[in-house]
Amino acid sequence: MLSPQDQLTELVRNLESNNHVFATDPLLVTEKLQNEDGSPKQKLHRRAKRIDSNGKLAKVLGKIDARIKSIMVMMSVVWCVSGFLGLFTLLQANVVNFFYVLVCLLGFHTLMLVGWLLLTFINRGKQSANWFASLVSPSYLIRGKDDVTQAAVSLYEQQLEHSGMRWYLGKFSHQLWLATLTGMLLAIIFLLVVRQYSFSWESTLLSDNALIGLTQTLGWLPSLVGFNVPDSAAIIQSRLVTDALPLSVARQWASLLVGSLLMYGIVPRAIAWVFCALMFRRKKMRLDIKLPYYQKIISFWQRKVIDADDFKEAPAPIAPKAEISQAKKLVVLLEYPSAHQQWWRAGAAIESNEAVENFGILDDRDDMARLKDYLDRHPVQVLLGIHSKALPDRGTLRKLDQIATHAKHGLIVQLLDDDSDIDADTELTTETYKNDNVRYQQWQTALAERQIGLVASH
Repeated sequence: MLSPQDQLTELVRNLESNNHVFATDPLLVTEKLQNEDGSPKQKLHRRAKRIDSNGKLAKVLGKIDARIKSIMVMMSVVWCVSGFLGLFTLLQANVVNFFYVLVCLLGFHTLMLVGWLLLTFINRGKQSANWFASLVSPSYLIRGKDDVTQAAVSLYEQQLEHSGMRWYLGKFSHQLWLATLTGMLLAIIFLLVVRQYSFSWESTLLSDNALIGLTQTLGWLPSLVGFNVPDSAAIIQSRLVTDALPLSVARQWASLLVGSLLMYGIVPRAIAWVFCALMFRRKKMRLDIKLPYYQKIISFWQRKVIDADDFKEAPAPIAPKAEISQAKKLVVLLEYPSAHQQWWRAGAAIESNEAVENFGILDDRDDMARLKDYLDRHPVQVLLGIHSKALPDRGTLRKLDQIATHAKHGLIVQLLDDDSDIDADTELTTETYKNDNVRYQQWQTALAERQIGLVASH
């Protein structure tokens, strides 16, 4: 069967698939577990336990499990008592036929053990516990029509039908046989303590030598662990005995009887029980986390959450710094006039003694046609002054692109602020643009995209 943690996790899955209302919201538990450490299976176990915060689901599962185990214990006790009573009834006479009692003790047991071994190898890997599932169905053990009880019963029935349950069934059957043999062993010891027996044997076909050989062979294994075995004289002396044997001879037979029950009955069954227990542990049903239900939860936990502190804002585009060439300069105002006649000297882009030709204001199509004609005929570097009121709209940027295309020695831009009262020696700045961060950044972005240099202000 599944482990208790796996059972609870599977029960939560079955109930959640049927829209059951839990004590704690599964979505909240799933979200809180996202940042916790642990393997996916450990976190699924933790999730199921937190969803079952009132312990109702675990209580129902525990009740079914306890009742199944109690039935198994009760059956073991009944088998032990039946073995005790059966042997107690068998050993009522004072003179006991040793081989008859031995066959009654171990004959049917040995046949059943050999049959189990044959079925185990023949039926290897096949399911053989369906009848057991119907015999101990949890629906017989717990009453309840609520969805939790019904889901828990269904979960247990699925486990009982698992192929690995054949080993669980084998383990349980060996447990019952061990209980029976233990009851017989207790009965023999009790009767040998409180009563004095004589042991005999009789046979029509077997001679004394044959019985001596059979007894010595039978006693080889018990003798290895310290049990006494009757010698040849004791064996011959015990044939057709109707009265009490010497106490030493009776003790030899009693020791062989107890040793045979232990070594040929209890020990082989105990080995078979251990084998089934190991195989059941190996073939035990396990939580299948590859199911879509679990994969969806695990996928959510594996998503990387980016905190606000981890967010890095992309740097705003910055226009390249203007490179002043040695070519003749042509200064042009874009759309708006400037209150300062020599506005181009504010950014120190042009030396005071440098020859400059002032084109004036570039506004309409005629101005653009005249400027392009001039640039095609004269190799100059254009310094374009842009007023704070100008916007980098589509039409304005189109003019910028045309000027950059026709200027043989390139185009540089100077952002102007004509709101202040200036004279010839006053430096113009881009403070208006910097105060209007949106517009200023728009121009920076537009110039950066076109790799047009910007004259830095002082």
